[in-house]
Amino acid sequence: MAESVPASPGAAAAGARSGGTWGSTLACQEVAAIGAAGFAPVGQVFGAAVYAAGSASGSSCPGVPGPAGGQMPAPSAAQVPGPAAPGRNDPESFASLVEAMYQAARTAIDRMTAECAALGGHGVVGVQLTREPFPLVGLAFTAIGTAVRAGAAQAGPRQPFTCDLSGQDFTRLITAGWVPAGLALGIAIGGRHDDRATTRQARLWSGNAEMAGWTELVNQTRRDARRRLDEDIRRLGADGVVTAGMQMRVRQRDCPVVTGRHDHIVEVTLIGTAIARFSPAGHRPAGPALAVMPLGH
Repeated sequence: MAESVPASPGAAAAGARSGGTWGSTLACQEVAAIGAAGFAPVGQVFGAAVYAAGSASGSSCPGVPGPAGGQMPAPSAAQVPGPAAPGRNDPESFASLVEAMYQAARTAIDRMTAECAALGGHGVVGVQLTREPFPLVGLAFTAIGTAVRAGAAQAGPRQPFTCDLSGQDFTRLITAGWVPAGLALGIAIGGRHDDRATTRQARLWSGNAEMAGWTELVNQTRRDARRRLDEDIRRLGADGVVTAGMQMRVRQRDCPVVTGRHDHIVEVTLIGTAIARFSPAGHRPAGPALAVMPLGH
């Protein structure tokens, strides 16, 4: 299903070390901030992956069993891929597309982390993870950041960490007794057929009123993305996440089942830095993962 870009961390490390110089995506204030925390930049690191991911379109329609005598289908429910539930109507699942997106993002992050390790870095600060369409193929994920290394008196982690925090926020985190465990992702795609109710509410003469069906679609997709984010936090062995923000893409397509009707597709992506408090090895809180908004300046 996937076509990926080969990794070359060794070549990147050799290029970064030539002449004894290093590059950085950090601003001057950020370099000074991480220096105050005992870290120094060792080079700019990058990872990419291009995947032939299928689209969310298909021959079926979320929540619609099919046309009946040319009549408009009955009201449909918002639909996102998730744990199987008894009686769940799932004629079209976005699960394969979501998993391809996870794999592409993780591959890009892993390759960036490999470049960090090749440079002798202990982690990557200020990571920018982006996704762009790739012509004729699918999706291209890229991850770029600045590899940093702790001072000689400080022991670095066995596996380089990644975080999307600024240099100042990274320093505040370390000073407060927290450490980044890695980038955590929550991705979900949901779809809903425009049924009688949404079609009626979308008419110009309907006035100012909530589009209940679309509200349900957005809320349910966001909840599923949050559930996936929690799973990623636990995978990283962290206590919580400092959430950078939510990206939401909404598009409309022609319904593949009922001529003249439409579906709405919502994609939600949550990206943040999973963090853990300095504690004895193996200690983790029993409760659910804690989400925290960005640190203040």
